Amino acid sequence: MYEHPAVTALLAHADFEHAHAVCEVGYGTGALAERLLRDHLPSDAHYSGIDLSPHMHELATRRLRPYADRVELRVGNALPRLPDPEGSFDRFLAAYVLDLLSPDDIARTVNEARRLLAPGGLLCLASLTTGATGPARLLGRTWKTVWSLRPALVGGCRPITIGDHLPRTTWTIRHHQTATTLAVTSEIVVASTTPI
Repeated sequence: MYEHPAVTALLAHADFEHAHAVCEVGYGTGALAERLLRDHLPSDAHYSGIDLSPHMHELATRRLRPYADRVELRVGNALPRLPDPEGSFDRFLAAYVLDLLSPDDIARTVNEARRLLAPGGLLCLASLTTGATGPARLLGRTWKTVWSLRPALVGGCRPITIGDHLPRTTWTIRHHQTATTLAVTSEIVVASTTPI
């Protein structure tokens, strides 16, 4: 699957081994959460996730049952605000979520991440983006065209540039890369809040 190299890169550069409270928006089947809990997070780390889909909630609940004492899964919308207090998490994770959102909702999600991250916390993002190779650029243009006409045909997502949504006055990019698999290009960004 095209997401695997990007998610692997995200896990390699977001220092989850020193995270103790992770918030994931759009946990889906819980596959990434399982990988985090099994292979990356300390044994005392807590994972909290929110997803719109009751079906995904059921799948994730089953998958994460071995970690039930460290996991809180919620069904609902992360916007405009999650119920967690300011500074509750040291990692805020959204993998292949921003490319589903409108520019205004991306801004709201990024602002919510800033509110929820404790000092020193990291924003961890992966998204579809425009490709660097000829075939990837062609696929990206085609994808955007299909999305503009019939978003459901491409699952509602489209290539975006994450950096366009992270104001430099608010965020400091710690890691940035792209990964292309089967002509589908993903962008990986790890950022920290810029001191005010």
